[in-house]
Amino acid sequence: MDLTIKKIVTFALSFITLFYVGTTSANDLIKPESNDISIGIQPWLGYGQWYVAKEKGFLAQNGLTNVTMTNFVEDKDINAALASKQIDGANVATHTAMSMVAAGIPVKIVLLLDTSKTSDAILVNPNIKTLAELKGQSIAYEEGTTSDILLRNALDKAGLKWDEINPVPMPAASAGSALISKRVAAAVTYEPYITVARSNDATIHVLYDGTQAPGIISDAFVVRNEVIEKNPGKVYALIKSWNDAVRYYREHTQEGRAIIAKGVGESPDEITTAFNGVEYLSVANNHDLLHAAFKQTTFAQILKAATSADMIMQPITYEQVIDSHFVDDLSK
Repeated sequence: MDLTIKKIVTFALSFITLFYVGTTSANDLIKPESNDISIGIQPWLGYGQWYVAKEKGFLAQNGLTNVTMTNFVEDKDINAALASKQIDGANVATHTAMSMVAAGIPVKIVLLLDTSKTSDAILVNPNIKTLAELKGQSIAYEEGTTSDILLRNALDKAGLKWDEINPVPMPAASAGSALISKRVAAAVTYEPYITVARSNDATIHVLYDGTQAPGIISDAFVVRNEVIEKNPGKVYALIKSWNDAVRYYREHTQEGRAIIAKGVGESPDEITTAFNGVEYLSVANNHDLLHAAFKQTTFAQILKAATSADMIMQPITYEQVIDSHFVDDLSK
């Protein structure tokens, strides 16, 4: 072989070898260290793609044949389970995940699960047309919840301080009734209570919801730092399973909703408006958000609202809370 040709062939083969060695597919990452993992969950449809992932066999296909889903009623119980290593990961509201990190619980958000568009809202009587008109008004809301976050974000946008309204703490389930009975001028609540309130009083309207503050009300999946370090294959497998479920749900929405409704103990018809108001997030969605809108804007907005509500007592940074490398790798 001519020396020049030999050099060209050798160079080409070296390039091809380097290309294949340096290229890792998503499937190469799905190598769970064992088939078991435990996650904490609550009966909220935002976490529902785990039920789809289990029912349709995606978890098993990705090597996780022994997944334990433990139901919790309160965030404090999930916090305790994570801190004591009873569970490997948990589904929580994004502001709750941030407060966990601020409190010293060794976890990170590895996946944004969903975002509320119209499932959380501030409802008002017909006399209130703008956020600025909330000044001096009595507002029903539930302390320490997504309703608290949404209200504080809305006030911030309007340039209003907390002491410029008359806050009336109560369960979100009661807030709509308080508005209907005219005990308050505004109420912060979520589905199905939004639909119930508006069906009982047609004059009630939505003043502010997630469409005006994208991502401010969202849920996230957190994993203990020890699991991230020692069992990354399991984390990749979980996230891939969630993504498979989201894809299936988008193609078979009614079947997916039936699976999720069964998982949370509800009838699909009873939570239709909640389903309609929530967007489930894929790996591709996560990759985009965690390198753009969520990182640049939403994180700071949630942090400001949660700090104002005394849910977060210590300063935290984006890097302390978020580990995006799993979704980054799986989106390649």
